[in-house]
Amino acid sequence: MAQYEDCIIFLLAKAYQKAHGNFKQHLLPYGITPVQHLILEALWEEEGLTASEIGKRLVLDNATLSGILDRMSEKGWVHKANDDEDKRFIRIHLSDKSKELKPLILAEREKSNEEILSILNLEEKVLLKRLLKDIRV
Repeated sequence: MAQYEDCIIFLLAKAYQKAHGNFKQHLLPYGITPVQHLILEALWEEEGLTASEIGKRLVLDNATLSGILDRMSEKGWVHKANDDEDKRFIRIHLSDKSKELKPLILAEREKSNEEILSILNLEEKVLLKRLLKDIRV
């Protein structure tokens, strides 16, 4: 066996590619990407966040996030509005479209998760999530 096949960096990267590709296919009918989905998740949790707040929660840099938010706005997923109290801040709000499609998109995420983890038993699924969370910190 090649040494790279035991390398955790290689294994994580390949697992990410498989999971990301699977989820991307589930989101394709909605015209949204996995990263855009994450932004919607943050806004479903707390609407009206600033781009900076979204970036901190999702660990995305402002330059990357700015372009993604522009595309999401153009496609009607979100809209931007000046903060009522401080006009220097722009708040990101969900569109009616993103509110209406929330249950369908969340169902697609769940299907994707189930497909990706289908080869594992319950104990392995719990352990994998815990280990990934430990590594992430």
